[in-house]
Amino acid sequence: MNTTAGVSAGDLAVRAIRIMADGDRADFDAVVHPDAVNREDDVEPPECRVGGPAGFYATALWLRTAFADLAYEIHHVVADGNLVAVNSTMSGRHVAPFAVYTPDGVDTVFPATGKTFAITQSHWLRVQDGKVIEHWANRDDLGQARQLGWVPPTPAYLFRMARAKSRVKRAATR
Repeated sequence: MNTTAGVSAGDLAVRAIRIMADGDRADFDAVVHPDAVNREDDVEPPECRVGGPAGFYATALWLRTAFADLAYEIHHVVADGNLVAVNSTMSGRHVAPFAVYTPDGVDTVFPATGKTFAITQSHWLRVQDGKVIEHWANRDDLGQARQLGWVPPTPAYLFRMARAKSRVKRAATR
């Protein structure tokens, strides 16, 4: 078992996942390495694309803004040295627009549906110096989209998506 200060790499990885739902900035400073990279940040807002605790915390705020009652149920944790795989279910309720991005800006915005979801995810975390230094994931995005009513979209929802995208783009230029 890889341990640092009595905390296993697996326990550290689980904590890193759980604080996405409820951690404050100090929690991220304690768990995420200053040089950490989130390999999933390319579809996230620009403030999430910075390294270290600041970027990981921004990702948490982005998720929490769109999804109330955000929670992670941990099913399995497997550690091999400094690499940890965490199998989990993420759940929540869609309460605010959820915007996804390209490197050039806003890609798609999903207006709130009020619906709940629960999807499986596998998170992969690399640990260095007792903190998470790298993260990537495999998520059931299509399952989430179906549960939240994003797909197949109705004509009315497509219209709401276009309006929401315009609002997010305007807000980004202010």
